Amino acid sequence: MTGKEHSPLWVFGYGSLLWNPGFEPEEAIQARLDGFHRSFCMLSIHHRGTVDDPGLVLALDRQDGAGCTGVAFRVADADREAVITALRERELVSSAYLEAVLPITLHDGRMVEAVTYIIDPDHEQYCHLPLETQAQMIGRAVGGRGPNTEYLFNTAAHLTQMGICDDEMAWLVGRVKAIIAD
Repeated sequence: MTGKEHSPLWVFGYGSLLWNPGFEPEEAIQARLDGFHRSFCMLSIHHRGTVDDPGLVLALDRQDGAGCTGVAFRVADADREAVITALRERELVSSAYLEAVLPITLHDGRMVEAVTYIIDPDHEQYCHLPLETQAQMIGRAVGGRGPNTEYLFNTAAHLTQMGICDDEMAWLVGRVKAIIAD
């Protein structure tokens, strides 16, 4: 995986990993990944939607000059293999994500390499949709891990708690709340 099994395993979270990493980290710290942005650019046909009624989940989409702030989780050495196995089962269910080890900058200035799941732009689940279409899909989709609205609201709440402003996410939260209230 990293070729550096002796060094600490870091995992970068930017979506559901923020509020549900699936493991107890030894350390969690705000971090930034450059060259990518957080985007609802992946059709969810397993966890937050179905093939017939897909939802949308966040992915890291490569973009020059972009940056994504999230959380870096340091995994206990004893949990290394179990965590990476669980992450692969969760994140690579449809091969729309690619596992990458990328440099991130921790909030305290340290630079580390972290396992990160980025979107495969050649995968059939990759999409770019207008915000209104995103809101409509998120408002109605339900998958194996629950409603797509839960994913949106939990991620947005955690970004807000972290002091991270995401205008598109805020717009989606307001719009989706209006859709489900109708």
